[in-house]
Amino acid sequence: MTIRVIVADDQAMIREAFSVLLGAQPGIEVVATAVDGADAVSRVEELAPDVIVMDIRMPVLNGIEATRRIAGRPDSDTKILVLTTFDLDEYVYEALRAGASGFLLKDASAEQLAEAVRVVARGQALLSPDITKRLITEFARLGTTARPPTGVSIDALTGRETEVLALVAQGLSNAEIAATLVVAEETVKTHVGRILHKLHLRDRTQAAVFAYESGLVRPGTPPR
Repeated sequence: MTIRVIVADDQAMIREAFSVLLGAQPGIEVVATAVDGADAVSRVEELAPDVIVMDIRMPVLNGIEATRRIAGRPDSDTKILVLTTFDLDEYVYEALRAGASGFLLKDASAEQLAEAVRVVARGQALLSPDITKRLITEFARLGTTARPPTGVSIDALTGRETEVLALVAQGLSNAEIAATLVVAEETVKTHVGRILHKLHLRDRTQAAVFAYESGLVRPGTPPR
């Protein structure tokens, strides 16, 4: 299936360049662009794309608040890939908390950009184990306290699902989790699906954030 994408950036040169780069990739169609966060929210409501590539720093409405509004819509399946100039700055963490599925530096290659779009469109986490470890460390540095989302509880999970969630939060793939727990990869896939459903989460990235904010993964016991 073709992945329908919106590119949101207040800089015309970047907006147009990313649109051209993505539009040239097989299986990806850029259906619109947006010039600021408010425009991005409006475009998503109108076109319901699979993925929006979202700059964080934009006028009128910044990318974090635009992400929060898009991810907060109960009928929205749009995945959000945020763009940043600086690797892992504080805005990235706020965007992930707001509902973004991953982030990418603006100097990424066309291939990296296209692969990132494909990864988040599949509902997979765009966070390596190293990035996840740094994410949790930064949560601690910023003084973030455990605060699970309202209305959901980790107690809804079975013991095995809790184990799987902890491993997802460490950035492990389904295959790596299967090897760790000595189960079939398809079994892990089923567990992950149930975790997302029970906790009302959009994807694996949100599962990683939830695991930290619920206290399941803590600074001081960092992921391997």
